[in-house]
Amino acid sequence: MNISHQNIDNINANIQVEIAPADYNPQVDKAIKDQAKKAKLPGFRPGMVPTGHIRRMYGKSILFDEINKIINDKIAEYIAEQKLEVLGQPLPTDDESDGKYNWDYKDTFNFSYEIGLAPEFEIPFTAETEFTEYEIQADEATLAERIKNLRRSYGKMTNPEVSEEGDVLYATLVQEKEEEAIEKTTSIRTDLVEDAKIKKSLAGLKKDDSVKIDLKKAFKTADLARILGLKEEEVEALDVTSFTLTVKNINRLEESDLNQEFFNKLFPEGDVTTEEQFNAKVKEEVENLFKQNSAQRLRNDLYTYGMEKVDGQFPEAFLKKWLKATNPNLGEQEIEEGFADFISNLKWTIIENRIVTANSLEVKYDEVVDLAKERIYAQIKMYNMNDEPTDEQLQQFAMQLLADREQANRLFEEVKALKVFDQLKGSIKIKTEKIDFDQFEKLDSK
Repeated sequence: MNISHQNIDNINANIQVEIAPADYNPQVDKAIKDQAKKAKLPGFRPGMVPTGHIRRMYGKSILFDEINKIINDKIAEYIAEQKLEVLGQPLPTDDESDGKYNWDYKDTFNFSYEIGLAPEFEIPFTAETEFTEYEIQADEATLAERIKNLRRSYGKMTNPEVSEEGDVLYATLVQEKEEEAIEKTTSIRTDLVEDAKIKKSLAGLKKDDSVKIDLKKAFKTADLARILGLKEEEVEALDVTSFTLTVKNINRLEESDLNQEFFNKLFPEGDVTTEEQFNAKVKEEVENLFKQNSAQRLRNDLYTYGMEKVDGQFPEAFLKKWLKATNPNLGEQEIEEGFADFISNLKWTIIENRIVTANSLEVKYDEVVDLAKERIYAQIKMYNMNDEPTDEQLQQFAMQLLADREQANRLFEEVKALKVFDQLKGSIKIKTEKIDFDQFEKLDSK
């Protein structure tokens, strides 16, 4: 069997394969024998169908399948041996070979395949490349907001006589028009009201009080669609957005007291006994979350820098052809619309893979399992901070998660990305800068 390749240019090539009877007949004969043992045909006992009968009935399709298997395996071996950085998968070239072979186990077949090659470029990160890693501080406003949310999460619902800002009004909304007016009884979250004047008008109301309100001015389209039970496009098309709001009931979520009962709901019993300890725990939790924000910011900066510095041509015609061949339901317009994003993702994948290869990085199965357990643990704690799953439970949940191939692949890629990130952090220059959270959030707007 002969395999060779010829470069058309730096990013496109052809692979030629010649396969003779001696290369494929042993595997074809074995496949026919295996089929004979499994076949259930009228007039023959199970497992006793003659191989000659199978050859006459199914021989050409078996020959075709086995040749395809052999060629695919050998091409994969050849690509690995030649260290070709192939994009996508080899595609058969359009030729007129269909009618020139007898498919009688005596033909010498010649096939040609198109391949796309990754462009040559240097990894753009060096020991002199400098980035900023932010040490985000929890400012008073952020801590106060987090504490307020925690106290509200474990608070109790009351029904005061007079409304205040932040209450939920159970009210009837009637559209200010004569014909086919919308009427809806629903819950109105006053904290979602965007217009300050309207928000103020919803405070000081009692049961059965009415007030006129421009709903489109008061709420975002998505929130208003939910309130009225309409689709967003229906909300956009409303010709009259002035409504009369009549209060039916006032609901207020009172914040939980800062007492031991509240502390024990959030933390293991006895870990927190004072307000000072509670505040310190909240600050620790918030700043741990900020570390994730900081790491994500640095990852984004590395990604942006790499994408800007790497300027290589890609085999775009081949890649579009490959996308169409592997996704037959995709139309030409869909491929064109998503192609720029596809190339961007492909470029970063090549950068990552070259960093992995250059530094002999390896993703181990145990690391994927550990990440799955970490993600599951975080999810459990999100819903109940006091719930502490055992390692055996986490292991069981992780195995269930990894049984899903898509989830397993996602976690594998995430571990690889983390390894690349750690490798880059160790090979570049990093300047640390302390910053308040509110200032950190404004960085992207500069």
